Amino acid sequence: MAAAAGAALLMLLMAAALAGGDDSDWVRLPSKCEVCKYVAVELKSAFEETGKTKEVIDTKYGFLDGKGSAVKYTQSDIRLIEVTENICKRLLDYNLHKERSGSNRFAKGMSETFETLHNLVHKGVKVVMDIPYELWNETSAEVADLKKQCDVLVEEYEDVIEDWYRHHQTEDLSQFLCANHVLKGKDTSCLAEKWTGKKGDLASVGEKQSKKKSGKKKKKGQKDEHEGAASLPDTGEALEGVQEQAPLTHSPADEL
Repeated sequence: MAAAAGAALLMLLMAAALAGGDDSDWVRLPSKCEVCKYVAVELKSAFEETGKTKEVIDTKYGFLDGKGSAVKYTQSDIRLIEVTENICKRLLDYNLHKERSGSNRFAKGMSETFETLHNLVHKGVKVVMDIPYELWNETSAEVADLKKQCDVLVEEYEDVIEDWYRHHQTEDLSQFLCANHVLKGKDTSCLAEKWTGKKGDLASVGEKQSKKKSGKKKKKGQKDEHEGAASLPDTGEALEGVQEQAPLTHSPADEL
């Protein structure tokens, strides 16, 4: 009985958080500061991802006399074009986290509110909302507008992004693109907003779990290596063609 009452109260709180108030509260489109902030975030991420290759591009095919030269992909126009052409699509991976304030409302991963609602549905609790269940995972109006404004911004400030790419990569992109150009003389407060997470934040928990899994894999690899060494025959003599096994400092049983 108490559990049912608790679930009902939780649904009421969730509905209130999602409904907000009047229509102006229901949809609050991203500000120019928020748009530039996440364009810069994704540009930095994309350049980091594409900056790890050692690929070299041969440009000789573009010249009839064959006098072209080879250029590193990381310094090429191709890399710049590929990143900027696809950057706004990456913003569609974001979701609206209405439980967060400021620009932190835009983040990847399911919001804490909808994660809780999905868990209630999976437990058999009937959740009645103005938004049909089939649309819970659809792109929100705010995220769609974030992508739309990104398309305009990237086109308008294409030369600034290219200038940073060619001459100013040591400078922070958010400062160079947003504070110095897009938002010059305007409100830049959102650029300083950082999401540090809080206890119970499902997005933070997911990140911690991925780190733990990585750590477990590393430990498992170390354990397998120790067990592999322990399985070698210990007859006091080295096998032919194999170096004599070094004595173990602990017994295999200690690792169980």
